[in-house]
Amino acid sequence: MQTYIVGGAVRDSLLGIPVQDHDWVVVGATPEDMLAKGFRPVGKDFPVFLHPGTHEEYALARTERKTAPGYRGFVFHTSPDVTLEEDLVRRDLTINAIARAPDGALVDPFGGQADIQARVFRHVSDAFLEDPVRILRLARFAARFPDFTVAPETAALMRSMVEQGEVDALVAERVWQEVARGLMEQQPSRMFEVLRSCGALARIMPELDRLWGVPQPPAHHPEIDTGLHIMLVIDYAAQQGYDLCVRFAALTHDLGKGVTPAAQWPRHHGHEQLGLDLIRAVCERLKVPTECRDLALVTAREHGNVSRALELRANTLVKLFERCDGFRKPQRFAQMLQAAECDFRGRAGDGIDFRERPFPQAPYLLAALDAARAVNAGDVAARCGDDKARIPLAVHAARVSAVKQLVRHSDDGDEAADAEGG
Repeated sequence: MQTYIVGGAVRDSLLGIPVQDHDWVVVGATPEDMLAKGFRPVGKDFPVFLHPGTHEEYALARTERKTAPGYRGFVFHTSPDVTLEEDLVRRDLTINAIARAPDGALVDPFGGQADIQARVFRHVSDAFLEDPVRILRLARFAARFPDFTVAPETAALMRSMVEQGEVDALVAERVWQEVARGLMEQQPSRMFEVLRSCGALARIMPELDRLWGVPQPPAHHPEIDTGLHIMLVIDYAAQQGYDLCVRFAALTHDLGKGVTPAAQWPRHHGHEQLGLDLIRAVCERLKVPTECRDLALVTAREHGNVSRALELRANTLVKLFERCDGFRKPQRFAQMLQAAECDFRGRAGDGIDFRERPFPQAPYLLAALDAARAVNAGDVAARCGDDKARIPLAVHAARVSAVKQLVRHSDDGDEAADAEGG
């Protein structure tokens, strides 16, 4: 019975970055051997055990055989006769197929150390073909290690997998899991570049894929291409350390530009509303968490109004807060402003960089919301007496009055001006 550290722990130590978790593979043992040593079984599909002291995962060395489409279509085989190399050959990338023995010696039968030095993602064997999740994992690794490139033969293999429909067999929850993890990496744009280059993005998120090649007005978007804009936006969100919901909202806020008529290009009038059904479709298909979906919808609908915030009347601002449910959910409103600021910052070209430009809209809107929230709705309702129908209007009017102290433009009460709020 021999134990080896495998996978990410070895890779990260060779890259000189902190190791978060240790995974172990056990050669020459049976499940009974593990139980006798006090390990606790946790694996459903194949024998995995938790160490009685450290609680780290120990998996018996195994081989696998493809039996059906998708990432679940495998039969696994474990026995004391399975060698370490037979276990490593089933892994996805050479950089993840290195093992470290207890004495520190490295077992690297597939050249993983050389690929780490060369900063290359390379598949270990044709077994890569059998699991479409490996495309998503590689793309996620590209977001984590943005200085790595995909080996040409691996890129070709991924394209063939997409063409053969393997990606279409992916389970929605697993797609979202990998996309969400990739969004939280150092440079999320690299994940989408890899997925797009092999054709996988068009299968899992066609609403996003179609944004490349769609032009925007150069005066506002010197990068011009909408797909490039989205990549700049999500990378800025990552640089700021924003949470997953903000990053997803940043990713999807301009989906409507992919369906505006080409005759209108480079303008995209009404793209905010056009994007809402597309976001709903993505979220339903990928089983996106409700909080991410709701923030994405609010951001897509209102990011144009946020950009015009300094021009809006007090009445229009209060209606914006009401539409966003800002009085009950001020934290989500603040998250929407973060995503909207990412939209503003994610623009570059011809020597122009928006990352250092002022974005006063966010503090301005937060201050206006605070002023409106400071209104005591209970006191206003009490002054309405028995006229219950007046209460909503009176509360709204009191909030408008409070916001007027902050806005730069007077509100003459003309309801036609409310069209400014979208």
